[in-house]
Amino acid sequence: MRLATVRTAAGTAAVRVDGGTAVEIGGVNDVGELLADPAWRERARAASGREHVLASLSYAPLVPRPDKIICVGLNYRSHMQEMRQEPPRFPTLFAKFRSSLVGAHDDIVLPEVASQVDWEAELAVVVGSSARHVDDDGARAAIAGYSVLNDVSVRDWQHRTVQWLQGKTFEHSTPLGPWLVTSDEFDGRAAEITCEVNGETMQKGDISDLVFGPTALVAYISDVITLLPGDVIATGTPGGVGVARNPQRFLQDGEVVTTRIAGIGELRNECRREARSS
Repeated sequence: MRLATVRTAAGTAAVRVDGGTAVEIGGVNDVGELLADPAWRERARAASGREHVLASLSYAPLVPRPDKIICVGLNYRSHMQEMRQEPPRFPTLFAKFRSSLVGAHDDIVLPEVASQVDWEAELAVVVGSSARHVDDDGARAAIAGYSVLNDVSVRDWQHRTVQWLQGKTFEHSTPLGPWLVTSDEFDGRAAEITCEVNGETMQKGDISDLVFGPTALVAYISDVITLLPGDVIATGTPGGVGVARNPQRFLQDGEVVTTRIAGIGELRNECRREARSS
């Protein structure tokens, strides 16, 4: 199945995507709310609510209010190579806040106070059931499915200190969507992942290049904190980021970022400079 959160005249609604049509899942405002129901799969399959033409939809962030957004740094071999880093023994974890999320076609806001905004195409893991101290089998069972995320990074703030948070969670900077592809249709092991800026390919890799794959990440994080339905794990980015280029290249006002994972879908977001405050 493919599930999405879309904007309607009444607010937002969780939908099941069937080809060129989206069917509302009655009484459910978003995918995160749906996943909180242990019977979410059956509820989504049985949905028969209002129908929408897919091409006309406005996508909200897939999970608008996750309890946690946990991100993984330096997790692709190709990215570690360009950053001249050795493979880590353990996953490098940091976090984002929900206010950073935007929908699949929303604008990426370039902060007024920054000049080095970078792209990072990522596979997003979406949790479908609580997970605490789970092994690989338990981690696999806890994954609802996968989506596309761009961990847009504000490098001139990220590198101010050894802690990355301040460069990773600027408001309205992180597209997530357009939909969740359930784990019975996409296993998170291999698929091409790309990022284009104004049609120019900047990143092209495969998620098989991950050092720590989705199940390993869920198991590891579950030893730190209980993962809850709707939590999002951004698994890292392949080589090709702007900060590693010579000369360095960063996003500019009006540029369009297209983030794509084969078998899932794509994000298409225009960059807009934040209006200067008075």
